[in-house]
Amino acid sequence: MMLVLSLISVFAVAKPTEIEDVLGRKVTIDAPAKRVLLGFYIEDFFAVGGDKAFDHLAGISSGWFMKSRPAIWDMYVASKPQLAKVPNVGNVQDQTFSMEKVLASKPDVIILADWQYKALGAELARFDQAHIPVVVIDYNAQTLTRHLASTRILGQITGEPERAEKIATAYEQVVTTITDRIQKANQPKPSIYIELGDKGPAEYSYTYGKNMWGAMAALVGGNNIAAPFVESWGTIHPEQLLASKPDVIMIAGYESVASPTAMQIGQDIPASTVQQRLKGFTQRAGWSDLPAVKNNRVFAVYHGATRSIMDAALIQYVAKALYPDLFTDLNPEVNYLKFYEQYLPIRPQGTFMLGINDKL
Repeated sequence: MMLVLSLISVFAVAKPTEIEDVLGRKVTIDAPAKRVLLGFYIEDFFAVGGDKAFDHLAGISSGWFMKSRPAIWDMYVASKPQLAKVPNVGNVQDQTFSMEKVLASKPDVIILADWQYKALGAELARFDQAHIPVVVIDYNAQTLTRHLASTRILGQITGEPERAEKIATAYEQVVTTITDRIQKANQPKPSIYIELGDKGPAEYSYTYGKNMWGAMAALVGGNNIAAPFVESWGTIHPEQLLASKPDVIMIAGYESVASPTAMQIGQDIPASTVQQRLKGFTQRAGWSDLPAVKNNRVFAVYHGATRSIMDAALIQYVAKALYPDLFTDLNPEVNYLKFYEQYLPIRPQGTFMLGINDKL
């Protein structure tokens, strides 16, 4: 009898709930959702939903995560073995996303990133026909508004609104503290260049304009030199970079890299490896004359922590790189790892942020 009552109480919690997603679409779902198809923002879903979120995945687009951050993914599977049984439905970015696998997983709700929703376009009609609601969130834009909204939406879907609000409020406090301090100091705005170092020093790779790293730099008072030339992400001409003379340079990377000279940083990567790879980028033609290189203001950053509510620590790191005298009290890497301690079941170890002149 007690078991029956317990099951009734569990299912009674789920009720029709109207959610307004980041696109302003009003979507009704049964929340907390019992079967979620997760398109992106894997760690945000885990962090907001807590332990029970791992049991409510009907399917997941995990290929990008597994390819770029395999060590972190393996840690999650070791901690939560049920993840190994969740169907992988493919990836939108490489056109392996399978509508058939999504429909076969019978989700109660599909969570997509804004960019995924736009890329799928007419294909989304198949979800409408199957009466499966789609909710859109967006951490890629790197705006405070969308970060907070996306976190609160995840709280509604997972039935953890209070947990979501705690995470959102802490993030907002980080951003407000930084922006207020910079505004009051009224110092000259330093220029910054940020590149994904996946191709190594021999070839310029993506830099960022008005979203992701570019938006983060602008948020904390940096003059992103790529903004006039790159809308979202793309390469900048080397001569344009040299002419822009950035005060600060950041090279982003992952654990898993194809090139032996690519920026490698993250889980299990020693600081000595990170610093060695970083120094390789400073050997590019003409870079020795750049202010950032002359003044040792060149930094390695973990790309895996971007487009996420967890990038609060990266925002702190970018702010500290731009205005070191204003943020001597911040320890961004410690704060990044503390988030795992507070909200996630794994405990990463490695190097996630490092300056070219940091003592090892």
